[in-house]
Amino acid sequence: MQLLIVEDEPGIANFLKQGLEEEFYTVDLAEDGQLGLDMALSNKYDLLLLDWVMPKLSGIDLMIAFRATNKTTPIIFLTAKDTLEETILALKQGANDYIKKPFHFEEILERIKVQLRPKLRTDERINLGNISLNSSNRQVFKEDTEVHLTQKEFDLLEYLIKNKGVICKRTDIIKEVWDIHFEYNTGVIDVYINSLRKKLDLQKEEDYIQTVRGVGYIAKEV
Repeated sequence: MQLLIVEDEPGIANFLKQGLEEEFYTVDLAEDGQLGLDMALSNKYDLLLLDWVMPKLSGIDLMIAFRATNKTTPIIFLTAKDTLEETILALKQGANDYIKKPFHFEEILERIKVQLRPKLRTDERINLGNISLNSSNRQVFKEDTEVHLTQKEFDLLEYLIKNKGVICKRTDIIKEVWDIHFEYNTGVIDVYINSLRKKLDLQKEEDYIQTVRGVGYIAKEV
């Protein structure tokens, strides 16, 4: 597995590189955002590990440019940016995970393993009212119109539909969709739910994704 670390602090970058190479990963380093973007676009990496604040190009801008051509390679942010708003911004723009400094190497290693874990796909199309979702090609249609979702928006909708008719607790959603298995502010879920409702253009009579106040959400055919 080949990883790219984009980090302008040499001590952190070299510490991560040494530790990951001991775990038999191949690791490249970039010390600024522009170099990181150039390397990410010209090589095939299995995962990117990005800092946020860097010379020449920020981690967020790097990710936005990279996601314009690559929607699937996992991206993990490792940054001192620690507000909920910053976390939500990174996840909405395409990050798969978000780790705040200071960090433990063992946690980063396990988060990387989660993102590189093969995901099982099926060709089965699942439906929620007039919405259909195909896990194999990651397409979503409302009637005959394709709806373009981000990776996490798709994962969230897929989870809700697969659990149609069952109340999905917020803690379960954050574990199953974001692979976060520790105490975490689940406010990010509300942001994604609102985005899904807008993109799916749900009308009043199409209340397919309902809020269960104080608990979570439920997908229902009304």
